[in-house]
Amino acid sequence: MKIIAVGRNYAEHIKELGNQGGKDPVIFMKPDSAILKDGKPFFIPDFSKEVHYETELVVRINRLGKNISTRFASRYYDALTVGIDFTARDLQRKFVGNGDPWELCKGFDSSAAIGTFVPVEQFADIQNLHFHLTIDDREVQRGCTADMLFKVDEIISYVSQFVTLKIGDLLFTGTPVGVGPVAIGQHLQGYLENEKLLDFYIR
Repeated sequence: MKIIAVGRNYAEHIKELGNQGGKDPVIFMKPDSAILKDGKPFFIPDFSKEVHYETELVVRINRLGKNISTRFASRYYDALTVGIDFTARDLQRKFVGNGDPWELCKGFDSSAAIGTFVPVEQFADIQNLHFHLTIDDREVQRGCTADMLFKVDEIISYVSQFVTLKIGDLLFTGTPVGVGPVAIGQHLQGYLENEKLLDFYIR
């Protein structure tokens, strides 16, 4: 399986990082070794002094697909959850400043935390879902999929032009405004429509 992720998919998040939006989705990938699941703790890596959380809706692919039309894209996923795209922000600034690729600041081990998946049929409209993250029981980030610049089906269609989607692939759909650093000892909990799906500690 592979992890496909979207950057710059919420206007306010683009502003908070001082980036620019574009006419196409910004896509990057994480290796399968980035997966962190089952409530296992996230260990802050030695190579970064500034790891940030980025809370996102995560979509699970359930069919093989290539060159998928947007109008048929909803047939290619069956479940949703809340995930954290951990980012070594200090490394990202360094890589971007040097004009270098920045996969390492996003794709390191355990950098893609995922919660419990729930069937997509549970929701009337996946483009109107609220999700949020708490740290030590304090809300730190909240978003709504209605604010996505590129909708889930559009992203699936776009990505499938370049890479074949396979059963079990995961799509991280972008983070809203409110990203920030994590610290040892913190307790992270992620919610989709007020249902807790993600629960783990920082070590």
